[in-house]
Amino acid sequence: MQTSVSPELSVRRGREAVEFYKGAFGAVEVYRVAGTEANPDVVSQLAVGNASFWVSDESPEHANFSPESLGGSTVRLLLVVEDPRGVVERAVALGAKEVSPVEEQHRWLLGRIEDPYGHHWEIGKPLIEWPPSHA
Repeated sequence: MQTSVSPELSVRRGREAVEFYKGAFGAVEVYRVAGTEANPDVVSQLAVGNASFWVSDESPEHANFSPESLGGSTVRLLLVVEDPRGVVERAVALGAKEVSPVEEQHRWLLGRIEDPYGHHWEIGKPLIEWPPSHA
């Protein structure tokens, strides 16, 4: 097993959020616990390319709060994709809010959205070989 870090996003409306990430980012559901009519709270592992993240319904009794409960998020996520403009357009069409348009900055093509659950995503790709050499 290789060491890795995978964010787990706490959200309200977890089942809806899983469907948003599938549609907006092309995510594939790798693993799921619950998220049924009988047990509506979901924990789901999603993958976009070779990157993965988790989505779960918030659980205040376990100190897991969604950005909606906190009035904002404490992190931004960076999603590196081949077509940042296309991904941002799909996300906005599915209910995300464009925070900044996709444009060239810091040797990246980069934009930013707030998803319908309060999480901020920078969506882009490097325009140079990454990481740059320090020579």
